[in-house]
Amino acid sequence: MDSRDRQLSEVDSPTAWRRVGLAVAVGTIGSIGMWSMPVALPFVQADFGLTRADASLPYTLAMMGFAVGGVAMGRLCDTFGVVVTIMLGCLALSGGYVGASIVPSPLTFALMHLFIGVGASATFGPLMADMSHWFLRHRGIAVGLAASGNYIGGALWPPLLQHAMTTGGWRQTYLSVGLFCALATLPFIIALRRQARTRPIASMPEGAPNLQVSPNALMVLLCIAGLACCVAMAMPQVHIVAYCGDLGYGPARGAEMLSMMLGFGILSRVGSGVIADRWGGPATLLIGSVLQGIALSLYVLFDGLVSLYVISAMFGLFQGGIVPMYAIIVRRYFPAREVGIRIGIVLMATLFGMALGGWMSGAIFDHTGSYRLAFLNGLIWNVINAAIVLWLILWPTRRLATV
Repeated sequence: MDSRDRQLSEVDSPTAWRRVGLAVAVGTIGSIGMWSMPVALPFVQADFGLTRADASLPYTLAMMGFAVGGVAMGRLCDTFGVVVTIMLGCLALSGGYVGASIVPSPLTFALMHLFIGVGASATFGPLMADMSHWFLRHRGIAVGLAASGNYIGGALWPPLLQHAMTTGGWRQTYLSVGLFCALATLPFIIALRRQARTRPIASMPEGAPNLQVSPNALMVLLCIAGLACCVAMAMPQVHIVAYCGDLGYGPARGAEMLSMMLGFGILSRVGSGVIADRWGGPATLLIGSVLQGIALSLYVLFDGLVSLYVISAMFGLFQGGIVPMYAIIVRRYFPAREVGIRIGIVLMATLFGMALGGWMSGAIFDHTGSYRLAFLNGLIWNVINAAIVLWLILWPTRRLATV
């Protein structure tokens, strides 16, 4: 059996599915870099005596690190493979948490989140890119599963971190997280390395459709769409803990809602992958965008405790599959050899959206004393996203080879 035959035999194989399982585990661990700061926000705000907008800055910088790091990590993944990428990311993630636990000022604490974001980025986009090479028939669900590690961590980490910060303080919690990330990721790195003797490149034999626009124009549109959807997405995800505290329900209830939101997001990511394998990435993305807008509208209308639990579950179920669809779309419209860096670029836009949305919502709260306008602001950005995706679906296509 020659090299190409061996590669083809690995596509959609049991080895490929085992690799998905390892990717989910690594993504779950690394996702703590995204979900620790929303829980830490009220603790850090009280400790340093900050405004809500200033207390949101570390999250914004973490998302910026995640965004820019995702491009660099995507390029590394294209060149050296996902194992080297994860190793470097783990070092940055662990170092960022340990550093943040000992710094004396809010500015240096915020800056350490750049390293946390860069490290976490290695366990998201590169994993989706790697999975896209190992699957053809089930690419949508494989990529969705790889991305679900991020939300499994989102469901797992907030209540654990909330408890740890309440009992031991945020500094001790950050130090423990840094050590945990370094030790827990190592076995999975070793397992992924053992599997990576060959990397199949699963491509459509007849070529993949591309829009009748230049590749750069398509990338710009995808980036604008990703930015817009994640500005909308950031409002509940970043501020739900603080929002519940403001309403008198307590931050613990908000942490539970965030955990529920991201837990239902797991179902959304897997389910969206199944839908994408049948209907395609753009249609699945549009469905998620419309439903996310509906959930944001409900946040404006209802603020009772039970209502917020229900809406948070709906929000997670509606929006969880949105971001992985950009990876499916990129893999479909662009050459396989460029998939890592192009996914990284689009994810950079989505993370800039999360960073902007997190800060913007805090700033709106500081100026108005309420999150109502922040939810409405998110809804406007969501409409922009849906309009771009609708254009992507309706515009004529032609076929171009993507091997």
